[in-house]
Amino acid sequence: MKPLRLVPAGLRVPFMRYHKAAAALSAVLFLASGVLLATTGLNFGIDFRGGTLIEIETPTAPDLGRLRSELNGLGVGDISLQEFGASNDILIRVPLLEGDEAVQQAAVHTVQDALSALFPEIDYRRIEFVGPQVSGELISKGAQAVLVAILLMMIYIWFRFEWQFGIGAVLALVHDVGLTIGMFCLFQIDFDLPVVAALLTIVGYSMNDTVVVYDRIRENLRKFKQESMLQIVDRSLSDTLSRTVVTSATTLLALAALHVFGGEVIAPFVTAMIWGVLVGTYSSLFVAAPLLLYVKPVRGFGDEA
Repeated sequence: MKPLRLVPAGLRVPFMRYHKAAAALSAVLFLASGVLLATTGLNFGIDFRGGTLIEIETPTAPDLGRLRSELNGLGVGDISLQEFGASNDILIRVPLLEGDEAVQQAAVHTVQDALSALFPEIDYRRIEFVGPQVSGELISKGAQAVLVAILLMMIYIWFRFEWQFGIGAVLALVHDVGLTIGMFCLFQIDFDLPVVAALLTIVGYSMNDTVVVYDRIRENLRKFKQESMLQIVDRSLSDTLSRTVVTSATTLLALAALHVFGGEVIAPFVTAMIWGVLVGTYSSLFVAAPLLLYVKPVRGFGDEA
């Protein structure tokens, strides 16, 4: 099994030698993400901007790339297509256009005329308008879901370890979500409901990695009582490095396959996940663990009397 080892056995890496530089880098990136969010903002998809959903069934499975190109040439905005269920079941999203309801209806009729010309025997299963009020509620509910997830994670860590660990874990999660949002602002990638699902997944992934590191720190605090907190953190990160690298690498392999073969529809979700895995791994090593140097958990907590 030696050729399959991504990290040599017994490797010791002085992570804490670089924790101040990493803290400065994280602070700069987090502030930059905040500035981008305030100035550039997110490129909200139809789920948050509003628009019209058209669900169709075609006689045969269409070429989604060609169909997308045909519809986007109609001049009614950036139309997105998604295959669901059978290969000839297509969900079309027409963005909300500026103007009154008549403008939106005209855009939908234009899309329908183009679809009927391409597929004379097309079956329209559903045509549903998503208004600005609904999209605004989705933004609010999505933000609440992420905040509640972070809060529940903090409570779990508090009871599982100590309150000091809870602070480190929550700051790491806020760091991961903030940098992911900043990346979406910078590259103006569509931000829709699947991306919110990706953010929640990132929160869970990052927390899982952090809990493994924290568990080893707690164990080493009891075992090596003469070592400083810095030595304990370094030792614990090195002990769990193999697991961290293997988990991240295997997850990224799966996400790379999705990125290559998944198509445009899930591209924002996969992009968020890839970035989240990278940032989550980084934060476990250089954000969550180093914060314990400053809050200093009690040695031997939880020991039986």
